[in-house]
Amino acid sequence: MDRRLITFLLLSFVVLSLNMMVMRWLQPQAPPAQKQEAEEKAAADAPPQPAVAAGEKPAGEAAEGIKPAKEAAPPQPEQWITLGSAAADSPYRALVTLTSTGAAIERIELNSPNYLDQEDRSGYVGQLDLAVPPNHRPGALVRVVGPGTPAAQAGVKAGDIITALNGQPVISPLDFDDLLLKTEPNDSFTLTIERDGADGKPDPQELSGQLRRRPMEVVRPEGIDPLSFLLTLESVDGQRIAKGARELPGLDMLTANWRVLPQNDAHEVAFQYDATEYGLEVVKKFRLSEVEPAAADDPAAPAYHLDFAVEVRNVGEQERKVAWRLDGPTGLPLEGAWYATKMSPNWRGGAGMRDVAVGFIVNGHKRTGLVSATTIAEEANPTPWQDEPLEYIGVDAQYFAVALLPPPGETADYSRAIPIRVGDVPTDRAKLNRTNVSFQLSGKVETIPAGGKSVTTNYRVFAGPKKPSLLQHYGLGNLVYYGWFGPVAVVMLGVLHFFYSIVHNYGIAIIMLTVLVRSMMFPLSRRQALGAQKMQELQPEIKKIQEKYKGNMEARTKAQQELFRKHNYNPLAGCLPVFLQLPIFLGLYRSLSVDVELRGAPLISQSIRWCSNLAAPDMLWHWQDVMPAFIAGANGWLGPYFNLLPCLTIGLFIWQQKMFMPPPTDEQAAMQQKVMQYMMIFMGVMFFKVASGLCLYFIASSLWGITERKLLPKPAPPGSSTTPTVVERVARTSTNGNGATGNRKKNRGRK
Repeated sequence: MDRRLITFLLLSFVVLSLNMMVMRWLQPQAPPAQKQEAEEKAAADAPPQPAVAAGEKPAGEAAEGIKPAKEAAPPQPEQWITLGSAAADSPYRALVTLTSTGAAIERIELNSPNYLDQEDRSGYVGQLDLAVPPNHRPGALVRVVGPGTPAAQAGVKAGDIITALNGQPVISPLDFDDLLLKTEPNDSFTLTIERDGADGKPDPQELSGQLRRRPMEVVRPEGIDPLSFLLTLESVDGQRIAKGARELPGLDMLTANWRVLPQNDAHEVAFQYDATEYGLEVVKKFRLSEVEPAAADDPAAPAYHLDFAVEVRNVGEQERKVAWRLDGPTGLPLEGAWYATKMSPNWRGGAGMRDVAVGFIVNGHKRTGLVSATTIAEEANPTPWQDEPLEYIGVDAQYFAVALLPPPGETADYSRAIPIRVGDVPTDRAKLNRTNVSFQLSGKVETIPAGGKSVTTNYRVFAGPKKPSLLQHYGLGNLVYYGWFGPVAVVMLGVLHFFYSIVHNYGIAIIMLTVLVRSMMFPLSRRQALGAQKMQELQPEIKKIQEKYKGNMEARTKAQQELFRKHNYNPLAGCLPVFLQLPIFLGLYRSLSVDVELRGAPLISQSIRWCSNLAAPDMLWHWQDVMPAFIAGANGWLGPYFNLLPCLTIGLFIWQQKMFMPPPTDEQAAMQQKVMQYMMIFMGVMFFKVASGLCLYFIASSLWGITERKLLPKPAPPGSSTTPTVVERVARTSTNGNGATGNRKKNRGRK
């Protein structure tokens, strides 16, 4: 009994160690710091570390030797501007909300029904940027209403004060958010609002509409972290931003309200900042692309971008040498952080939930790189990229990306690019891969003559799904990476998409793919099953051999080999189907982790929460509130949801094992079978958070295997084999000192 216990403990330790190795392989640690060397001058002129939180005060001293060219402009009020629409039938692919504070992008919401928020299942009325009304009146002040949102369709306007939702009073913006969390998509809603009438007095009104599913926000505010695409001047006439400061003295371009310039084009917005201390004016322009009418039904039409321009104008009386610095996008999705595994092209390290991706054109060839969120969080002084033709730089999430690109056919004209951390580093090391990251891009020093002359730099901002056919239009195809078994994954995805085009359900398509794979492997699996049956028939003879040569391992092995040879049985043949299925399993695993088409694909319907996303666990029951934190907490072993499909998968494995595994011939074999059962339980823990689509593949494959074995001829009854002659022949030829030599001599004497 003690030996069994020790054996079980050792095997358990081995299984747990293998589990840790597999998990480190599937989601390895971040790569070490980049080891490229920078010149001493580059190190001396390196830009300061990024702000870790919004609200730091810039240095306020005036620039030495520079006098204001004109009086400072009066402070501007905060304004919100929207481009595009949230309606799927509009000529846009997104709704973009911008704010005059820092002339920044606040959020980008995709309007396609294929890209919905998979975690927030409450009703969506639109992002209204609610605030406390003037004079602290009860209610919630609406500051922006995006076209195409349910709020806009109901008639809500900026400046309205919401006082009730569905008859429930709204005292503050938090009340409105809490009430909205209790709603569901497709619910009807009624808003009670107060709107200033013609006489200046509040005019109570009731507006009604229908809620929708929340769209996917590829860019969004994240706590107090800075917003996206903030810009400031990095140097003017050789004076650079001081170490530890965010801006040049006298500038407040990151947090001040820029002036919104009047535009005749509804697709475009322009902001202006007057840097009077330096005699400069800086203009940022954003223009949202439209879908060509002929490509309105093409989901891969290249319309997921904004044209972005930076113009610096010299309105002073002397020539200026100016360079600007641009921060990249922030707040990309953290969807599925408790279960997701993001693929990385770095063979030595892994990827975070959000990483900085970069591409260069070197001697006509592409060179790409990826710096993980964990590396950025831990590295105090990341090495910048410089003096290389930049093709793109952006932030890469699991299924979405936001990248800054030069205009088509060009490379970016820049002096330095560097990955940065935005906001605080998570205190929990397990969450370092969730760090909010971005990049800083510094423009080259440009000489701008006096008298209103200007210099303009143009870029393009891609913000959309990582759909391969779409990314090819932008030169971002390298953002989709399938890992070592990439060719297998690509083929499987092609077949899967073909089946989906027929049945229009990815769950059924996965089952059809399983049937196709198992059908192609049927000759091998049938041979494996027949071999298992033959092994079961030979068990009594194997037991006799083990008893006869109990103390002689060499003779026992020779006798078993002779027995297998006589019955044409190869014990290694059963391993071949397993090895052939391994690339298929890993290919499907990688496909579910990468392909945006499978994200959000339901097994039954999107209206049913269970198994509504085949690229995620099935999430049958939210048990976080009733389970211990180490099991169902944020970093728990099993996650906040009970998943049914992994349990069914392991149950089928155990059932299949009991049905077809031959009975043990000794205590050692019995112990091995018990250990196998425990290993199945460990596998259930390891695969408890895998994608439901992968579990569906295992379940369909197991059912196929069980059916296949049931349809085979019944095995022969024990004892029907003629193996005793084999035992006798081996005994007669053995010379291992167990009496066989004497028998041979006796036989010679008789002859």
